[in-house]
Amino acid sequence: MVFLYLGGNCTVLKRDVIAILSAYTRVSSITREFIQYSRGNNLVRSESDPGNKEKSYVLTEKGIYFSPVSCDTLRKRGQMPL
Repeated sequence: MVFLYLGGNCTVLKRDVIAILSAYTRVSSITREFIQYSRGNNLVRSESDPGNKEKSYVLTEKGIYFSPVSCDTLRKRGQMPL
């Protein structure tokens, strides 16, 4: 199994990752609506410390993770060979 470290104390299986989105996508009304719906259904998990701002959203089969790690860094971590 290969894991992707999202920051904080969180890792997810790479095969479970559907998409990694920049937090800047929150500007879109569709994205805001999707996140609001997901929060209402307890599908959001925030890995950002209260002082840290989320930089990316990681969509998985189990929910959405708010991560303090940038999209580019997560992408690079996901491409690292074993």
